[in-house]
Amino acid sequence: MESTLETIDFESDEESPLTLSQPIGAKQSFQFETSSHTTVPKFRTLRRLQFTAFHSVYVVLVKAKINVLLPFGPLAVLMHYTTGRHVSIFFHPLFIFSMTTKLKKSIFPFQGWVFFFSLLGITPLAERLGYATEQLACYTGNTVGGLLNATFGNATEMIISIYALKNGMIRVVQQSLLGSILSNMLLVLGCAFFTGGIVHYPKVQRFNQTAAIVSSGLLLMAVMGILFPAVLHFTHTEVHFGKSELALSRFSSCIMLVAYASYLFFQLKSHANLYDSVDEERENNGDEPEEDEVPEITMWEAIAWLTILTLWVSVLSGYLVDAIQGASDSWNMPVSFISVILLPIVGNAAEHASAIMFAMKDKLDITLGVAIGSSTQISMFVIPFCVVVGWIMGQPMDLNFQLFETATLFITVLVVAFMLQEGTSNYFKGLMLILCYLIVAASFFVHIDNKSEYNVRIETLTRH
Repeated sequence: MESTLETIDFESDEESPLTLSQPIGAKQSFQFETSSHTTVPKFRTLRRLQFTAFHSVYVVLVKAKINVLLPFGPLAVLMHYTTGRHVSIFFHPLFIFSMTTKLKKSIFPFQGWVFFFSLLGITPLAERLGYATEQLACYTGNTVGGLLNATFGNATEMIISIYALKNGMIRVVQQSLLGSILSNMLLVLGCAFFTGGIVHYPKVQRFNQTAAIVSSGLLLMAVMGILFPAVLHFTHTEVHFGKSELALSRFSSCIMLVAYASYLFFQLKSHANLYDSVDEERENNGDEPEEDEVPEITMWEAIAWLTILTLWVSVLSGYLVDAIQGASDSWNMPVSFISVILLPIVGNAAEHASAIMFAMKDKLDITLGVAIGSSTQISMFVIPFCVVVGWIMGQPMDLNFQLFETATLFITVLVVAFMLQEGTSNYFKGLMLILCYLIVAASFFVHIDNKSEYNVRIETLTRH
């Protein structure tokens, strides 16, 4: 019996690494085994992190076909410096007065190419910003997702506007932001309605009518804020010439910022249920809910990519803004057409792709949150924000968008408001919006801006 117990104790001592009677060799072997077991999980964790990073880079920068245009961004930067003629010298007083026709012909084409390559380089970045925002929206919900998509979709326009405002190009800021509103309301929403109506024909697509009416009211309020400074200017009824218009613009901008903040509280907090009414009706009618999309990247990866892409867009925006005047002279194209039509089409690439995709999936509430929500955000937040930033910078940025641009915005808001009042969508409504945008584009192509930034700079230089 004792021999049996001794045998059991001896065997248990060998098998148990925590006994005090363990020999030195056993302790060393235990330490070796422990270290080997800890290095294996570390190695697997490292391999897993490497695979996750590679997968994230592949999904964001390689998988999409539009990423073929990514090399044009570095190419624009390279061409800007290898030509040896930075665009900022175009506005130097001595250079303007000594510029000959031969120099114009030899320099401006390079700036046209820099502008063109910058446009191509920013296009995939804007689309990838929209993709990263959509991935982030999978973790936040439809309402917040639509707001995030509109916000980061407008990051391109805001960055371009700040760069242009820093360089004193106020008309470029005004026209590019106006073009973003027109592009979102007519082109983006029109293409979304058109493709969604064709894909789901003959079904009538429906969206949240209450949310559309609230957005239309905010757009009309933005038109009011932009209209009165222009009317004050063209009727020559200012109390203090040149000062009353600017003071009214700054006051109206502060009011518009307060109104937009109240709208966010209304949309996300106090009346959030109004923005889910269509989905609730579908569920109550017995329709099978669609399966939730599985995100391809994690939430923190989406946030990291949003930061990286925004920084790269800010870099290219500087070269894009500097090359606007050179591209206009090189292509014999009005600056107003470049600012109102070309820049917003590139900047709205994210909203354009997202709105069409959600319309094809019969998610028009998100489509309106992207297209109309983006227009509302630009008109009620970005434009007043630029006025305040210009105030801080000492730039006379105001809400006087001139008579032609203000009239175009007013008519566009009225057309879109009438399209949204029924709460339904079909391909014919989308076609009408697209055709309206073509009329607007043609109008700006033959429009000469009397308050052109280039002419203003030359006039101020000649006065001095």
